[in-house]
Amino acid sequence: MDHSVKSQTGRIFDIQKFSIHDGPGIRTIVFLKGCPLRCKWCCNPESQSHQIETMTVDGKEKVIGRDVTVEEVMEEVLQDRAHYRRSGGGLTLSGGEALLQPDFAGALLQAAKEAGISTALESTGFADFAVIRDKILPYLDVFLMDIKHINEAKHKLYTSQSNERILKNARKIAETGQNLVIRVPVIPTFNDTPEEILEIAQFARSLPGVKKIHLLPYHRLGQDKYGQLDREYLLPNIVPPENDRMQELFEVAKTTGLDVQIGG
Repeated sequence: MDHSVKSQTGRIFDIQKFSIHDGPGIRTIVFLKGCPLRCKWCCNPESQSHQIETMTVDGKEKVIGRDVTVEEVMEEVLQDRAHYRRSGGGLTLSGGEALLQPDFAGALLQAAKEAGISTALESTGFADFAVIRDKILPYLDVFLMDIKHINEAKHKLYTSQSNERILKNARKIAETGQNLVIRVPVIPTFNDTPEEILEIAQFARSLPGVKKIHLLPYHRLGQDKYGQLDREYLLPNIVPPENDRMQELFEVAKTTGLDVQIGG
């Protein structure tokens, strides 16, 4: 590994091993800190700010965020090389939004590829396309891209950001020939109608080479974190979608000819 790559520094808030989500096989997920969106349902509110924070967990303070080098992260990632080889897994970068730290994210992906490890990125694609093209795609096997809504006004109301850049980047990324999988967090009151899911699926189907779409049902696993950060959870009365509703949305998305999957 080149010194300039292994010494690149970035800020993370977690490393999760033995994950079977966010890419094929058994994976190690590195969660980078910082995100330009403020999704009302976010299950990782501690990921949003790039700043190092303190949460109160079970009455004790817990520091969230640490600065690391690529070399330090890769020492942990490489411990499970045998599991990646047997399962077809590898390294996934998540967040937050990893594209907010493009030099660090790119260096991590490059280091993994040089070590013969498969790479994936879970991302909104909210960045300058040139950054994605030059720093990320050369070292990326699978791009798991969140498309939350097609309607710009509703997207901005629930996430704080327009979806214009996201949708444009999705098309540009697809046009490079990148292995692109579209993922949709299914959030009641936001995008859980058949019409909304069909619109997203039709957009995904229009992207060259895109064959897969994942429907990710809303869950409340991160709700307690808001209180631990002394923040208000903005969707307290929303409940996860019923299985029957998810099956209905699955069938609607399938009409586009895409390979549809419930869950990640």
